[in-house]
Amino acid sequence: MNGLDPEITTFTRRKALTLGAGAAAMAAGLSPWPARAVVRIDVTQGNVQPLPIALPDFVGGTPADGEMARNVTGVITNNLRRSGLFAPIDPAAFIERITSPDAVPRFPDWRQINAQALVTGRLTRQNDGRLKAEFHLWDVFAGQQQAGQQYFTTPDNWRRISHIISDAIYERLTGEKGYFDTRIVFVDESGPKERRVKRLAIMDQDGAGVRYLTRGDDLVITPRFSPSTQEITYMSFGQGEPRVYLLNIETGQREVVGNFPGMTFAPRFSPDGQRVVMSISPPQGSYSNLFAMDLRSRQSTRLTTTAAAIDTAPSYSPDGARICFESDRGGSQQIYIMGATGGPAQRISFGEGRYSTPVWSPRGDYIAFTKQGGGGFGIGIIKPDGSGERLLTEGYHNEGPTFAPNGRVLMFFRDPGQGPSLYSVDITGRNEQKVPTPSFASDPAWSPLLS
Repeated sequence: MNGLDPEITTFTRRKALTLGAGAAAMAAGLSPWPARAVVRIDVTQGNVQPLPIALPDFVGGTPADGEMARNVTGVITNNLRRSGLFAPIDPAAFIERITSPDAVPRFPDWRQINAQALVTGRLTRQNDGRLKAEFHLWDVFAGQQQAGQQYFTTPDNWRRISHIISDAIYERLTGEKGYFDTRIVFVDESGPKERRVKRLAIMDQDGAGVRYLTRGDDLVITPRFSPSTQEITYMSFGQGEPRVYLLNIETGQREVVGNFPGMTFAPRFSPDGQRVVMSISPPQGSYSNLFAMDLRSRQSTRLTTTAAAIDTAPSYSPDGARICFESDRGGSQQIYIMGATGGPAQRISFGEGRYSTPVWSPRGDYIAFTKQGGGGFGIGIIKPDGSGERLLTEGYHNEGPTFAPNGRVLMFFRDPGQGPSLYSVDITGRNEQKVPTPSFASDPAWSPLLS
């Protein structure tokens, strides 16, 4: 699965399907939206009680479709459970057996097992070979449908359809955009510690569909997604000085970003994907400054002018107007904010310890960071005005936070000594999960929503 397969031709988040949400529901003779929605999760609460939700296996249109239908149900169930906002009910407790997702469920049977929401669905192979996936989301206590949609794609995209349905359920019940139909680019690490091979890899946000983007000939770090194209930018230690590269995910074509003397590192795209901001250190230099390069004109602009400090790890605000970055210009690593074209910088971190790897939330409300002090490493968030700092997780060598596109979840890596692994945590700090990878893994970067 490549995540952006053009075969999912009837689904986008901005265009209706052949039968859209309301149309699909009305075609089934059902009200597309309830008069009042009883079931709702307020994700702004600091301590959310997971919503009990029933997810019986999707029905196969034919016996041959049954296994794929069960697999789709499994992916949706795992997505919702891992979010920490939903508590899927054990199927052994189900009273009603769903045989037709078009029929109105027996709501008393689902109330009896304390299900507050119910998802039913069906997968059917079409005569032209395409797969039709449809689902209904029910408010059990109101006895009404909350959402109903259908999608057409190729059978090999069944996993992505599962993520898209998960997003639709998440959005309807929380009011927030989902983040399941996304990918993670990261550094795969294999081999003994003293001879570790590092390759760029990409996978679905749940750890499935891993694909390697580089062979491991050169050391690679800090990959970052473009918000608008199928490209990533990263730093590679190849021949000579370390360089920042652009890599097309689908074609594998690679090019150097600029021909600067010295070392270039810590790249990140602007929100419109037209610029890359990075840190550049001159040959034999003990300092570094921030530069932005226009990817169309290849013209670079110097943003900071320090001659005695290290300015690095820049990250744009969602509107592209400001940049947060890490600097030791005040004597220790701290977080600063300045305009996207340079100029005076304002320090926003003042706690004990050292702050690094800042990254702006896609929502604009927080900046995530790594904080080192007292022998440990924490992942935290702070508001752009410097208020509201709090740590979400602490431990030995936590580093490199990256936000999900809805700004509600972070991914980072933790290395207790044997090798790094990826973890996710929500912005309440309440729901921490290990993310499965084939080998050791570090430097995660979350993609935008694929659709």
